[in-house]
Parts: sequence; C-alpha cells; structure tokens
Amino acid sequence: MIPLPTGLRARLVITFTLVAVTASVLVATIGYELAKAALITRAENTSLDLVTRELADISFPIGRLRPGEAAPTDKELGIVANALNGPGRGVLVEYGTLIASEGPMAMSDVPNELYGRAKQSLVTQRKVIRNQLWLIVGAEVYRDAQGKSEATGLRAFVFFPMHDDESQLATLRATLAQAGAAIVLIALVVALVSARQVLLPVRRLSAAAQALGQGRLDTRLPVHGQDELAGLTARFNDAAAALELSVTELRSLEAMSRRFVADVSHELRTPLTAMTAVADMLSEEAGRLPQAPAEAVRLVLREIERLRELVEHLIEISRFDAGTATLNLEPVNVADAIVDCLEVRGWSDQVEVNASQGLTANLDPRRFDVIVANLVGNALKHGAPPVQVNARSTENGLEVKVRDHGKGIPREALPHVFDRFFKAGTGRARSQGSGLGLSIARANVHLHGGTISVRAQQPGTLFTVWLPHQ
Repeated sequence: MIPLPTGLRARLVITFTLVAVTASVLVATIGYELAKAALITRAENTSLDLVTRELADISFPIGRLRPGEAAPTDKELGIVANALNGPGRGVLVEYGTLIASEGPMAMSDVPNELYGRAKQSLVTQRKVIRNQLWLIVGAEVYRDAQGKSEATGLRAFVFFPMHDDESQLATLRATLAQAGAAIVLIALVVALVSARQVLLPVRRLSAAAQALGQGRLDTRLPVHGQDELAGLTARFNDAAAALELSVTELRSLEAMSRRFVADVSHELRTPLTAMTAVADMLSEEAGRLPQAPAEAVRLVLREIERLRELVEHLIEISRFDAGTATLNLEPVNVADAIVDCLEVRGWSDQVEVNASQGLTANLDPRRFDVIVANLVGNALKHGAPPVQVNARSTENGLEVKVRDHGKGIPREALPHVFDRFFKAGTGRARSQGSGLGLSIARANVHLHGGTISVRAQQPGTLFTVWLPHQ
C-alpha cells in the first residue's frame, strides 16, 4: 500500500491540484454538453427545415393521391425519394406496401418509436446504424385539398449522416482535454510556487527552532506583515527571548553552584589533610586506649575516611562539570591494570579476575583505575561474593564486566544507579558510600567515548563497560 504524503507542502500541492482538476473537468464537461446540445439542435433544425422545404416542392404524385384513385407506382415513389435525396443521405418512401429507397437503408433501420410518431408530425431521432450515427427525419406527406391539409398515407424517412458533427465533437473533446491539461499544469506550477511562499516562514521557524535546540539562544526572526504567520513569528521571538533569559539565569546559577562545590572541596582538603595526619597517629594509639575511647577513635577514623572520599569525589565531579577533565591515553595491559587496582586497595583475595595477559588497550590508566575501583568497590560493599571481573577484546573495543552474587539492585532502582547521590535502599543512606562512585565511573567511561550499563542477574548484579579502540 502506497503511503499517503504527510508533508504540508505535498498536501497543499495535492489539494490545489485536485481543486484545479475538479474545476477543469466540471467546466469541460458542462462546456462539452452545451456544445453537443447546440450542435445536435442545429443539426435537427437544419434537417427539419430542409425536409420541410423539399416536401413542399414535391407536386407529383402527391397531388393526385385521393381516396379511390390508383396507388402511385414504384417509379412515382422513386421520384419522391430522389427528390428528398442528397449527398450522403439515405431516403425511404413508403406507401402501403410499396417502398422506394435511395441509399443503403431499409425499413428495419427505422426505429419503431419514430415510425409511430411519423404519422402525426415531423419528427426526428438519432440512431447508430452500422457503426455510424444518423439523424432520421420522419414525416407523413400531406396535400392541400380545398384549403385543408389531408393525409396522403405517404411517409418519408430521410437519414442524415452525422459524421461531420461527430468529428466536430471529437475535435472539441481533444481541445478541451488539451486545455484541461494545460490548466492542470499551470495549477500545479502555481501550487508549487504558492506552497513555497506559504511554507517559507514555516521553514524559517523550523530552522530557528532547530537552532534554539542546538543552543543558539540568540536566534531571532524578522517579522514581516501582520498576518497569522507574522504573529506566530513575533510570538516565537518573544518565547526565544524568554528562554534565553531563563537559560542564562540557570547557567549562571549552575556555574555558581559548581564553583561553590569546587571551592568548598578544595578548602576542605587542607583541614582534611591535617585531620588525616592526626587520625593516623590516633590509629596507632587506639590499641592502647580503653575500650570506649578506642571505639570513639575508630569511629572518628571511619568518618574522616568517608569525608576524605567524599571530598575527592566532589573534586572529581567538579572537574567534569567544568569541562576540564582530559584523557591521557597510553597502551595499557588490561590484566595488570585490574590486578594493580585490586592490590592497592587490598581486594585481591575477594575478587576473581579473568583477563588474558596479552590483552592491551589505549586507555587513560588513572581513569581506568577509577572505573574498575568504583565498580568493584560497589560490588564488595553492596553485593556478595564471589565478585568477578572479566575483560576481553571485542571487534570494536574493550569489554569489562563486573558481577557480584548478592541480593541485587531492585529493578525500580536500576534506571537511577548512575545518578548523583542515589543510593538503592533506605538503609544505606547514612552509613555507606557517597552516592557518587557510579556517577564518576560513568563520567570516565563517557570521556573515553564508551558506554556503561547495569543488568540484574540471578543472583546479583552485572555492570558492563565498553570502551572503543582509540
């Protein structure tokens, strides 16, 4: 099934063309029918006048056709038929059982309806005889008797060919068809031009809307005229101006927020460094302290570590938000990089690694370490052993999968696991993680031009990272 055109331009052109075609066909049909009726009427009137004059000129044998007199002979009927004959005509003259003819016509060619009506008046009828249209004029011949017209019983049927009229009608049809085709062509051209003129402001609005969508918020259109499209253009300009103002304010607020986070994070680093140094000293003394102070020291150490991790994450996030994060690519042995990442964090005994020693890829080693550390750390904190890391080369890049065998992330939480500060489960809101690790992992993957996805398993959760060949 051919799909119908849905474009406004196509619909305008089709509608305009259909209207033109309908009007052309209607005008041509009415004109043709009027011309045909006039032509037929003219032919009938001409034929009737001709037969009437010729019958009036015939004096023999009509003058002696009186009751009781002898019927006219074949020769006399032939004289009447010959008097009514003319170029291209056919004539039949009937008196009782006697018939005289001129031309190839026979009485069987005379329609019964015309034959009956010919007893009363001069009548006509059209009939196709041997694939040709004829106009048949039938009349009963009268004679004058003492100032009165008396029927003689003599009937004449004159056949006038209408091939000339048919030729004229055929010429008229061809002319009307050519004129209609020319009108349709002109209408199509006018429709195309009109549609272009009508749709030009619409196309400009579409291009301007696309420019707005691409971030060019200073896009404006000139307003011409006072019609509906001009009003629409003016409203578009007003909306674009309001949008530019709102976006400018939002960008300003967002920049201030990012600057605030970055400034706070950097300012926290100095006291946090001092706190960490003090915490290290306290950790050495915790074993020699009484139980209650020792527990308090360990709590402070845990919170300082959480604070340090949160500050590092906030600083990393601020770099991505500011657009200053860059890649430093170099050939990396993937298996060694994963093993080193786990050893530095003391996770080697808790994680199974499946990666070929010959597997290498062009990566930013620091950012790849952050990706693996965040995914594995998330699996260890919130999943259950065994935690598995699988790395392999694909046709288009490097694929790394991290899976745990815990309860898994609830399905309703899967679409949000990469959101900032999102934590699946109310029990984790205070005690575990900053809620930024997976968001940072995703940002580093995207910086490599790759993808990261999460999928529920039975049991556990599977994270899949794909990094393209660089």
